[in-house]
Amino acid sequence: MKKCIFAGTFDPFTVGHADTVEKSLTLFDEVVVAVAANRSKHTMFTAEERAEMIGKVYRKDPRVRVLIWDGVIVSLLRKENTPFYVRGVRNAVDCAYETDDFYASKDLMAELVTLYLPAEQQHTHISSTLVKNAISFGTPFEHYVPKEVYEFILRRDPHV
Repeated sequence: MKKCIFAGTFDPFTVGHADTVEKSLTLFDEVVVAVAANRSKHTMFTAEERAEMIGKVYRKDPRVRVLIWDGVIVSLLRKENTPFYVRGVRNAVDCAYETDDFYASKDLMAELVTLYLPAEQQHTHISSTLVKNAISFGTPFEHYVPKEVYEFILRRDPHV
C-alpha cells in the first residue's frame, strides 16, 4: 500500500487543498492530511477545529486520514513509514518556497520523495489568507472552501 503525507496549516482548508488531496488519491492508496499545530503562527481556527473541518470533508472516504502534527515533517514521514510528501503549488513563489523546504528536509531524510502538484488554473488565486480576509470583511467565501468547511464556519460564527 502506498501512502503520502499532505501537511499544512489549512487555516482554513480550501478547494485548492481539496484538489491536491483528490489528485493525491489518484496516485496513492492513502492520503494522510497532517494539520500543523504550528505554535509560531497565529491562526483563526484551532488545530482541532481545522482537523474537524477536514474530517467532515472526507468522512465518507476511508482513504483519507486526518491528524494533528506538531513537529518536523520528516518525523511524521518516518512514523507513517512513507517517503512520499505531497505539496500543492499555485505559482513560482510557492515553488521556490517548497524547493527550499525540500532541500532542508532532504538533509534530514535522504529517502524523501517530494511531489509538487500544480493547482488548477481556477484555484491559483485561492489561499487560506484570502478566505480569512473574506470572513473578516464579511464578503462571500463559499466558492473558496468545500461545502463542509463553509457550513462548519457558519455554525461556529453565524454572523459571518
